[in-house]
Amino acid sequence: MAAAKKRILICDDDPVILRLLQVNLELEGYDVLLAHHGEQAVEVAEAELPDLIVLDIMMPRLDGYQTVERLKAGDRTKPIPVLFLSAKAQQSDIERGREHGVDDYLTKPFDPTDLLEVVERLVG
Repeated sequence: MAAAKKRILICDDDPVILRLLQVNLELEGYDVLLAHHGEQAVEVAEAELPDLIVLDIMMPRLDGYQTVERLKAGDRTKPIPVLFLSAKAQQSDIERGREHGVDDYLTKPFDPTDLLEVVERLVG
């Protein structure tokens, strides 16, 4: 179980993925915030300052890369760790994520156990 109710913002344009992530994380004791696109993720992150942000890459309005750029440009949101969770599994995608300041990268489909291990490591 997670200690002291860490808050995690999940951003994905697929409602099934959002729900799956939400259920898995809430079962582990995390508070979960949801966003459906990058602009909304930036707004929620600035308002709520979550302990971790889980982002898809391929989304409408702002993709994951653009979203991370905005988050890392903000003084208040810059220190928040970001995990990319994406179907984009090429090494070049992973490297591009790291160049944008992403802390870790999981590919879809993902193993919920792997997700929880990465989340626990990033929220410490």
